[in-house]
Amino acid sequence: MEQFWLPSLDYLKAILRFNLSSVIDILIVAYLMYRLMLLLRGTRAVQLLKGLAVLLVITAFASLFNLYTINWLLGKLMTALVVALPIVFQPELRRALEKLGRGKFLNHTTFSGDVGQAKIIAEITRSATVLSKNRMGGLIIIERETGLEEHIDTGVKIDGLFTAEFLVNIFVPRTPLHDGAVIIRGDRVTAAACFLPLSENPHLPTDLGTRHRAGIGITEHSDAVAVIVSEETGIISLAVEGELYRRLDESDLSKRLSELLSNRPGH
Repeated sequence: MEQFWLPSLDYLKAILRFNLSSVIDILIVAYLMYRLMLLLRGTRAVQLLKGLAVLLVITAFASLFNLYTINWLLGKLMTALVVALPIVFQPELRRALEKLGRGKFLNHTTFSGDVGQAKIIAEITRSATVLSKNRMGGLIIIERETGLEEHIDTGVKIDGLFTAEFLVNIFVPRTPLHDGAVIIRGDRVTAAACFLPLSENPHLPTDLGTRHRAGIGITEHSDAVAVIVSEETGIISLAVEGELYRRLDESDLSKRLSELLSNRPGH
């Protein structure tokens, strides 16, 4: 007579306990990974991680097709990256530890959506024109794909729907927020009075002040677009990819912004 094995009650309890603990373990890890992704979103780390992903794909193909020289070079590169990554990701690591210490790591982070590009460009152009006519200095940074979260943290958080009037009011001289840069994400003024890295380009004209050097500097570190209005001359300039385009009128500024922001991703 054929016998059937029936699991004991203790065995069933052990299996159930193992499965339950495994599910809890996986859920905790998944949630922490989700929080980490939200933390990295809006920073330069996203582009760096994409670069690492490309290197891993190339490494996999090199191993698959037995490309020994490429495999050896990539292996040495990966070893160097182990040392370099903590330095490269230093701003993001610092932000993560600060948020963890303040108990904000588990807070929900939201990003504003995009609105019509034409309206965004029109408001930025109008604000720059008003600033220029009134000889009021201004530095407006438009975030594109590379996040500027570490620079937003240096300023005063606003998260307000932006209009030309709002931007002009921020840059009124001797008001609390007029120094520093305004950072725009989507259709929101994310922060004002932000500190930006100054350009280290030794070939820049000597007549450029801190505002222009900061506008150029942020475009050297990211794909952001900087609109700069000189307080002394009222000249409107635009910086992108470390290059400065000066003496723009309202039409020129609108045209250049349309070209640069036409494919800007929403956040």
